Amino acid sequence: MRDDACQARWLTEEVLMVGETARRFFEQEFVPNVDRWREQGMIDRSLWEAAGRAGLLGCSLPEEVGGAGNRAFMAITLIEEGRAGDAAWGISVHDYVCHYINAFGTAEQKARWLPKLISGEMIAAIALTEPDAGSDLKAIRTSAVKQGANYVVNGQKTFITNGQSANLICVAVKTDPAAGAKGVSLLMVETETTPGFRRGRKLHKIGLHAADTSELFFDNMEVPEDCLLGGVEGKGFSQLMLQLGWERLSIALRCVGLAEYALDHTVRHVRERKAFGGTLFDLQNTQFTLAEAKTDLEAMRFLCYGCVDALLDGKLDPALAASAKLFATDGLNRIVDKCLQLHGGYGFMDEYPIGRLYGDARAAKIYGGSNEVMKMLVARALAAD
Repeated sequence: MRDDACQARWLTEEVLMVGETARRFFEQEFVPNVDRWREQGMIDRSLWEAAGRAGLLGCSLPEEVGGAGNRAFMAITLIEEGRAGDAAWGISVHDYVCHYINAFGTAEQKARWLPKLISGEMIAAIALTEPDAGSDLKAIRTSAVKQGANYVVNGQKTFITNGQSANLICVAVKTDPAAGAKGVSLLMVETETTPGFRRGRKLHKIGLHAADTSELFFDNMEVPEDCLLGGVEGKGFSQLMLQLGWERLSIALRCVGLAEYALDHTVRHVRERKAFGGTLFDLQNTQFTLAEAKTDLEAMRFLCYGCVDALLDGKLDPALAASAKLFATDGLNRIVDKCLQLHGGYGFMDEYPIGRLYGDARAAKIYGGSNEVMKMLVARALAAD
């Protein structure tokens, strides 16, 4: 049911060619291995290296730093990832870190990390959430105290995507606990060479079983001062806020692909499933349910595609990105719930794609800022008009 009837300006021939590359990549590299990755609870490092060779890592970065120069490339990659049924791989988180470094890093930091991230030699993660601080980033407690040429970091993070596999982690810390948001800084931690860094357990979740979501601990962790992103303390909160629009839109884009995946599988199922002298598809209730799901999907698609146009024009404001994240994640969960119901008992089986997706999709309403926070952002924009 591949349907790009919404011909947004960003869907150029070049972008569609990148999408075809991404489609083949997920079909060949991800789909055949997903069962094994779900069982082992994380994706093999070889997938990252293969993605680097295919040009899918950092593809939205400028050409001068080794990227392909177009955020539309990453947008179409995320849609194709969803169309392959993948909600677990942390490629989008990896992309966020690339953009943090490109937007705010010093020339030395860009040269040090971006080539390795683009090739897949390095895997990136973002460590923001703590046991007592989630959406309220100002409430983080992880501290970083300057001692000589190092920052000494103490604290912990949780629910960290790529937490077991990442060897470059962007960690939000408090360099000035009394300064509120202005006391937040971002430290880039190279895990293989940083004393005091410790990975905790790989967390067991109700979905996203192939994602290595982890706890992280920092016990007098010593981070060189040249790993402070941008080289200036107190800029972390603003650095994060400036990139959140793209992050939330990327979540919404993946939801569009995942919703297509769910609807594809369900249409095939109801056409083949015999019931009451015909097929499930022959029943009016089935047709109405599928029509509702298709309408949700197209509304999600048009909103998200329009947001990509706005992003490329430099006009994607926080409220619009929040609306896209809110609508697409809610829409995906509505669609998956309806599709599971049409599968009957089969839909509740973990071996069926729709059952797996039911568990996977739920997290999208939480990560990247909970949907309750998205509603607050939209409401604030209304109050400001």
